[in-house]
Amino acid sequence: MIRFCALLCCLLPFSSFAATDGSARTTPDYVELGEYLSAPADIEVWYTALYRLRDNFDQICGDTFCEGDYSNIQALRLSCSVQRVSGMLGRCVWAFAASQEDIDPATGGVRVAPKIWRCRLPLARGATVSALLNAWSGERPLYAPLPGSNKSAYEALGDCL
Repeated sequence: MIRFCALLCCLLPFSSFAATDGSARTTPDYVELGEYLSAPADIEVWYTALYRLRDNFDQICGDTFCEGDYSNIQALRLSCSVQRVSGMLGRCVWAFAASQEDIDPATGGVRVAPKIWRCRLPLARGATVSALLNAWSGERPLYAPLPGSNKSAYEALGDCL
């Protein structure tokens, strides 16, 4: 009886991993937005929006975010999670990086101070992929209001960078 209780205590923590219908879970609840899309037109809108967002950022960086110690901010990747079944957005985060370099005049060495930012875009609860694609389908998606919000990605970056 003691062995049975010991075995039960060891297996109990793993019982939450088992599916209730006896089958293993094979599909994640959330996926990356690019993986979620299947229609060629939606895929084109998404990747065009990513290109334009980066281009919009590069055009204004020098006059806004790229002043001061970190004048070389680069937009890295924008990633959004999507609930696979409903198409509702979970979260969008845009990563940025920059560095500040100093030369040691005595040795010629270069000191690098890297910096990264993880900028979360303010999505309204219940915002969908189709609403985001629609909002970002224009020439200047950086300034377009996010679905269900009066805030743009540009404004969110102002709070982050």
